Amino acid sequence: MNLFGTVLTNVAPSANYRGESAENRAVIQKISIGRFEYAIISPEAMRNALRETFKKLGLACNRERLNDEDQLAVKFLDYPDPEKYVDDFFMGWLIAAGKSDREKIKKEITEKGRNPEKFTFKRDSVLRMNMALALEPYRHNSVFTQSPQNVDSPWKNAENSQLLHRETVHTAYQYPFALNLNDCKVKPEWTKTLLKSIGQLNNVAGNHARSYFEMAPASVLVRLTSQLVAGYDNYGFEVKDGKHLFPEVIEGILKGDYPGSEFYIGGRIIKDMDDSTLTALESRGMNMDRNPQNLLTTVAEKAFS
Repeated sequence: MNLFGTVLTNVAPSANYRGESAENRAVIQKISIGRFEYAIISPEAMRNALRETFKKLGLACNRERLNDEDQLAVKFLDYPDPEKYVDDFFMGWLIAAGKSDREKIKKEITEKGRNPEKFTFKRDSVLRMNMALALEPYRHNSVFTQSPQNVDSPWKNAENSQLLHRETVHTAYQYPFALNLNDCKVKPEWTKTLLKSIGQLNNVAGNHARSYFEMAPASVLVRLTSQLVAGYDNYGFEVKDGKHLFPEVIEGILKGDYPGSEFYIGGRIIKDMDDSTLTALESRGMNMDRNPQNLLTTVAEKAFS
């Protein structure tokens, strides 16, 4: 059984995922689609935020972010252990080690009471994610803020006041994720916590020291299926006249293209539907909830029932 999902966030001003900086200009990461540029947020940034959420929900993680270094830095508590650490289990690892280093690591693993025959130097991620993509194109909007001059203080970063230039978009983002539930069945409670974490995802890396943009779902669509692919556009959410839509799947279920019982839809998309559409989808077995967090809890229970 496989799980395929797409999350659509709420609409808000965003400057939270910065790429390179040009002088005092904070540049948002973007890709080109057709004639326009769209802001993106990397899956690596979201995976880092998931690690922090795991910790808040009481699960042990191997990797932690070190925030007071002179470059991007992390620390691992131990060699990867998917039995002990939730982030190792879901996100995999790679230890670039030569033959002599491998023998040394195997020895250290043995001394710690672990079975060296079960240890691997690399493992693919169980959780698959792709970029979060803005629904609206970047319109070359910028905001300017003034950093005041630091006077008669024990420390200062610059001699004079600085004008800070920050690229900004006003948009929702959508991002897909996928799990092979056969890989997850040895850790069902961890998997339920993962889905709960996606339902509460926040503080995605970038400019979150100043900027607040929630990556939790305003709407979410999930498919539980034996198929190896989702079978629909993973970036199929649309917002039209303020309403959340996923036309390919909704129309497909109504016309018999997809089995409604495999789909779970929650959040604003349900609140925005008219009663006749809701009734028609319910008659085809679709699972619906006005609350996206509740829907993900239902999916988690169904996945291991």
